[in-house]
Amino acid sequence: MSLTRSVGSARSAHQRGQRREGGQASVELALALPLVFTVALLIVQVGLVVRDQVRVVQAAREGARAAAVDSRAGAARGAALDSAGLAADRTRVAVSGRGGPGSRVVVEVTYRAPTDVPLVGPLVPEVTLAAAATMRVEG
Repeated sequence: MSLTRSVGSARSAHQRGQRREGGQASVELALALPLVFTVALLIVQVGLVVRDQVRVVQAAREGARAAAVDSRAGAARGAALDSAGLAADRTRVAVSGRGGPGSRVVVEVTYRAPTDVPLVGPLVPEVTLAAAATMRVEG
């Protein structure tokens, strides 16, 4: 009979050890999950800023193209804002160097990219993105 008891108590001790290890894994997950989640949100925020940089470059190109073919004052700004979908109140478009046909026009676009991803947005300051494009003025 003592053999049966010792086997039963060994199984019971083994099961208790599994429960302790399961509890330890739960605690480790509870401690690590907020950090993993925060890092994932930071990666999303960086991705959004990179997307905005691509949009700023696109806006500068479109603005330069519009300024090269249209001499109206607001043509470059309108084309830059329409093409990239940037917020007008956060965007500055500067046009310089437009002369006669054959001269070069330079359009510089500056954009204040918002950092508004929940939880990590307030930790990261707004980023100012800039791009410039040059094109030859057409006659």
